[in-house]
Amino acid sequence: MENVFITSFETSLPWGVIALRLGAACALGIAIGIDREVRDRPAGLRTHMLTALAAAMFAIIAIEMMASLAGEDRHTQFDPIRVVEAVTAGVAFLAAGTIIQARGSVKGLTTGAGMWLAGAVGLACGAGYLTVAVIGAVFAIVILLPFRIIESRLLGKRRILGREEPDNDV
Repeated sequence: MENVFITSFETSLPWGVIALRLGAACALGIAIGIDREVRDRPAGLRTHMLTALAAAMFAIIAIEMMASLAGEDRHTQFDPIRVVEAVTAGVAFLAAGTIIQARGSVKGLTTGAGMWLAGAVGLACGAGYLTVAVIGAVFAIVILLPFRIIESRLLGKRRILGREEPDNDV
């Protein structure tokens, strides 16, 4: 019995499909991370892009492992929830690292949430659910960009040196 994990470059998914899914994860990760980059936050374009790419790769790896093991004479079970849980836990760990508490305020929550979402978008891309990924990324962009204006106007927040500060000019 040959070990397909070491000796084969064959995949059940065509290479073009794999490239499309990984490319979509990268592109949508950029779309989510651009807001954080513009605001000079710790996790910007590259972080969101890599988070989405990694999540997509985990999904594709799970699909490929299932396909390669299914050809053997043993019973194989695939639980997609385990992949989702693993990606969610890993990304949540990274996102938590961007959240800091200093002088009575918490910073980095939006960046952490963006990274978590980039992981979900990447997972959707890797699993082949590109429609779900695109819709999720579009919602993220709508939340991040226009809602900043709403926060600024309705809640009195203003930008000082790349950070949101309350407007004390009441």
